[in-house]
Amino acid sequence: MTSRGDANPAANPSDDGHPEFKFSSHTSFEDLRAKVHTFAEERDWDQYHTPRNLLLAMVGEVGELSEIFQWKGEVKSGIPDWSEKDKVHLGQELSDVLIYLIRLAQKCHIDLPAAALDKIALNALKYPADRVKGSNKKYSEYEGEEEKR
Repeated sequence: MTSRGDANPAANPSDDGHPEFKFSSHTSFEDLRAKVHTFAEERDWDQYHTPRNLLLAMVGEVGELSEIFQWKGEVKSGIPDWSEKDKVHLGQELSDVLIYLIRLAQKCHIDLPAAALDKIALNALKYPADRVKGSNKKYSEYEGEEEKR
């Protein structure tokens, strides 16, 4: 099965009633970066892996990922109605996007896990839970609300 995560039935259920899904803990972003780097190096593909080319390749993969969902309508969390073949295909396309993203971050010298943590912290400031819980408004719609009260 593609979903190799550590879903623990005893864990806190998510909003959809399913156990919280977790990624496997034995592979780090650095492990993936090193594997992708070695893979490209062994094939002498580094010459083609410019930031621009990697971004365009990743966008192409996002398009392929989008095609999987294109005519399915809303999809339930955990994709319980999907065949195993479709789940494997989804995992492959998600992996393609992730691989290009990791390679792009490497070429741009961006520590992706650190950047993601910084972005989460920034989003916490832009979207304080006590003000935005249950809302899908953009942060700019909340600016100035304090002054109106």
